[in-house]
Parts: sequence; C-alpha cells; structure tokens
Amino acid sequence: MKLWRSVVGKLWGTILLLVCIVLFLLTVLLLQFFENFRMEQVEKQMTDIADKVAAIIAKNPQSKIPYETATQIIDVYVARGIVIKNDRTHWLSPEHYHLPKLEVTDIKKDPDLTRVFQSHEKVSKETTILQRGNGGHEKLVIAGVPMRLSDGKYGAVFIYEPLQIVNQSTNEAKKLIYISAGIAIILTTIFAFFLSTRIAAPLREMRRAAQEVAEGKFDMKVPVFTNDEVGELGTAFNRMASQLKMNITALNQEKEQVSGILNSMADGVMTFDRDGNLLISNSPAKRLLHMWWYEMHPGVAISNTTEYLQDVPPSIKDIFHLVVKEEREQTAEVALQGRTWMILMTALYDDDDQKVVRGAVAVLRDMTEERRLDKLRQGFIANVSHELRTPIALLQGYSEAIVDDVVDSEEQKREVGQIIYDESKRMGRLVNELLDLASLEAGHFQMNQTWVEVGDFFERITRKFQTLAKEQNVTLIFEGSVQPNRVILMDVDRIEQVLTNLIDNAIRHTHDDGTVTVRVDENARQLLVSIHDTGVGIAEEDLPFVFERFYKADRARTRGKAGTGLGLAIAKNIVEAHKGRIIVQSKLGKGTTFTFSLPKTSAKS
Repeated sequence: MKLWRSVVGKLWGTILLLVCIVLFLLTVLLLQFFENFRMEQVEKQMTDIADKVAAIIAKNPQSKIPYETATQIIDVYVARGIVIKNDRTHWLSPEHYHLPKLEVTDIKKDPDLTRVFQSHEKVSKETTILQRGNGGHEKLVIAGVPMRLSDGKYGAVFIYEPLQIVNQSTNEAKKLIYISAGIAIILTTIFAFFLSTRIAAPLREMRRAAQEVAEGKFDMKVPVFTNDEVGELGTAFNRMASQLKMNITALNQEKEQVSGILNSMADGVMTFDRDGNLLISNSPAKRLLHMWWYEMHPGVAISNTTEYLQDVPPSIKDIFHLVVKEEREQTAEVALQGRTWMILMTALYDDDDQKVVRGAVAVLRDMTEERRLDKLRQGFIANVSHELRTPIALLQGYSEAIVDDVVDSEEQKREVGQIIYDESKRMGRLVNELLDLASLEAGHFQMNQTWVEVGDFFERITRKFQTLAKEQNVTLIFEGSVQPNRVILMDVDRIEQVLTNLIDNAIRHTHDDGTVTVRVDENARQLLVSIHDTGVGIAEEDLPFVFERFYKADRARTRGKAGTGLGLAIAKNIVEAHKGRIIVQSKLGKGTTFTFSLPKTSAKS
C-alpha cells in the first residue's frame, strides 16, 4: 500500500501539516511584530536624538560648540542631521558613512514633515527621497522636532538614517527565526512518523483479520495487547466475528425450514432478511428474477444458474424498505418485459418479540392479462383527452376574447367566429379520427385529398396558434420559400391535424421568450415542412421512440403539461399515408426540429 493511502501516511501528514501551519502563522506574526517594533524603536530613537540636538543648539545657536556636540551625538547612531531656520538650511552635519544629503525642498514636499513648521509637532516616519547625482531613490527613517530659538523664533531639527542600515539588524533576526522553524519541522516529522507507526501496527493486524473474516473464516481472532481505544476496537471486532457466525447459522436453518413450503405454491414467493438480502424464492419468483436479469444484461449468458437470483429489481427493494420502515403490509406493481406483476409484501417478526422486524415476505401474481384490458380502456381515454385538448383551448381562448370585448371590429368578430366554428367542426372530426387510428396504422384508411394552395394553408394554420403562443410568452414565426400559387394534392384535415400536433407540442415545450418557427420549403420532388422550437429538447435515448404509440418523452422536456404519447404516432401515420416521411432532430437543451415531407408528383404550378 502506498504511504499516502495508509493510516501512517495520513496521520503523519496531518501532524506535519498542522505543525507547519502553526509555525508558518507564528513566524509571520513574529516577523511582523518584530519589524513593527523595530521600526517604532528606530523612529523613537531618531526623535530622542532630534530632541537632544534641538535642546543643545537652541541655547546658543551662534556658537560652534553646540554644533560640534550635536555632530558627535549624531555620529554615534550612524545618522545625519539638518537644522532648518527661516526656510533655509542653517546647519547640516558632516557626511557620515556616505549618507545622502537631505534638502529643504525634500522636507517641504512631504505634508507630514511640514507639520513641524506649521503646527510645531514632532514627526517621525519612513520616506523616500531622490538621490541627486544618480537619479535613484533611497528610503529613510526621519524624525523632526521643532526648535525654539533664544530670539523667540522657531526652527526645526531633522535627524535621518537610511532604512537599509535599520534592516540589517532585522534581517539577522529573521534568519534566526527561519532556522528555528526549520529545526522544529524536522523534529516534528520524526516524532509524527514514530507516533503514526506505533498506532498503525495493531490496525494492520486488524485489517488482516478482517480479510480472513470476509473469506468466511469466522473463527479468526485479533490479538489484543493493550487496554486503550485500539485494544477495545480489537475486542469489539472479535465479538462481531463471533456474532456474525451465529447469525449466519441461524439464517441458514430458517431458510431450510421454509423452502419446502414455498416450492409447493403457485404464486411467486420471495423472502428477505432485515437488510433486504434475498433468502428464498420459489419457481415463479425465479422466473421474474430471470426476466429482470436478462433485461439488465441483454445478450449476456448466465454462467451460473443461481447468478440472477441475487439481482432483485429496485422497485421490489423499495417496497421492502417501506415495509420495514412502516411495519405494515404494502402492495405494488412491477412491469418486466411486457408483463405486469402484482406484489403483496408483509413484514416478518421475531418469534420472541412481535415488534422487531427481521425481514419480509412477498407474494407475486402475474396480472398481465388484466392490465392489458385496463390499458386498452385507458388508451382510448388518453386519445380523446389528447386530441380534444387543443381545439378546446382555442375555443376557450377566442370565446374569452369575445366575452371580454377584446375583439372590437365586426371583421375581427367574424374571423374569430369563423375560427370557433371551424374548431368545433374539427372537434367532431377528431373524435371520429381517434376511432380510425387503428385503421391508419393498418394502412386501410381512406383519405380525402384535394388541391390546396401551400402558402395560404400553412400560414393560416400557423396564425391560429398566435394567441396560444402569446399566452405562453413564445414568439411564433412563419417562413416560406415556395413558389407563388403552388398547390399540392393532400388531405387538408389530416395535414392540419399533423401541424396542430407539432405546433402545439413545440409551444408547450418552449420556455418563456423562446421561438417557434414554421418553415415551408420545396425541392424538385417534395414539399418540406419543418417546425423548429428553442425549447428544452429531447434526450438522445428517447429520439428513436418518439413516434411510437403511447411513448412519452415529455418527462425530459415538458413545461408541466405532458402529452399522452399519441399525437406523434398519429402524425407519423398521416404523413406516411401521403407517401411522405417525418423525422425529428433534437439535442437536450438546444431545441427540437420536426420535419415532414409531402411528394410533389401530382403538384401543379
């Protein structure tokens, strides 16, 4: 095992990282404190020197003796001083250690230093001056104090020292701190490795014992040498292994007692332990498990006859967890490979305590034929609700427009009335069409084809959905590139039904501020009609099945109003009855485009 994946490595790394972080923070804080403290002391020292020089010179500014004394004092501290009187340099100490020369103009440029002249305050700070001669800059620590002369006038004394000299002592202290931190890290590394190795030794022994128990050797014992937490863990592990062996033995005995009874039953039976593990199953239950295994592993042969018996469908597991949680009987249905199973599951209790659930038993009955009859009835209801929803919505919308006096002019009223009349007639036709769906799929349906002007027809159908689109905050656009007065032979009601399904779906599956585009193009052989939306799209795994009867991809792209899965199946049959073809292109999150073609072999220009 790699070091960084072991307990030794993790414990070692944790201790080392913790100590490094603490040392790093202490070093940073100590350096910051030392540097601030050192700077404060230097500024205070410069101010004290300036006070002394000011006091000496102020007594007798005309004599040379005070200035000689001041020079001796300043030289001791490797500094330089300047006395300013009447805004001019009155005295500048001799050059020492190549210290830069400070001019009156340098002081006057600094607003803090000018307070010495203006408000007679003491000032100390870091500053930067321009070195005359080489054009460079140098940082200084400078202190200034006001000086009152014998004639009552004020001057000023400034003492300064290069920051480079101040930092020399600071750097020495930093080196000492860095060396101390490095030694502490090395000692911590040695200690952490020693400590982690001592702790991990019994854990490695316990890991070896756990691997033995996992292989079925429940007599394996972990040696316990200490009375600390690790020793207590070893004792608990030994107790667990013994208890596990007893429980497995008891379970095997109960399984043998029940298996004889279950094998004689006609319905499927499954029994589970407290953890949801399948213990016993009879022949009908094994058939269900066999079907589930092949559904999850298509094309894979079973190498072991009992391999599939431990693979229980998730729906049955969910029922089991609900039974254990609520401690009462549960019923549910499971569908596998076209067959439906009714499951009745109840809890099993300990013999000594009827409040402790030790597992569950499930009885399975094949309800495929009963559900097939229910599905036929539900399918008819689904057809009616799906196909009547759109015309009813249009009737309701335009009726509300009339009731709310939204329609003002007589021309608009006639147009709305005509739409309501057309939709009411189409509702009657749609009811009959649902009964003809089987005939469409069988290819025996008789169509009523007439010559239709392409541009006006598709534009009129699109215009009917403008109100619905506005209610959904969707922009509906019609585009066409067909020749003027192009006519084609088709069943008007059927193609209108196709467009109604596709446009209605596109609007419902498009987010607010989205766009739905209806486009009509043509080539030499066929008319191409596409409905493109900017909605949520269809998942790739759903695309091959969207035209199947009762198949719904709405779960991945609906806006909260899922369809019944019949609209696209009807549209596909209608288009194919016209010798055309319908396809879908979609990408999840990018929108969907349905395109269908109608042949132009009988078209007239």
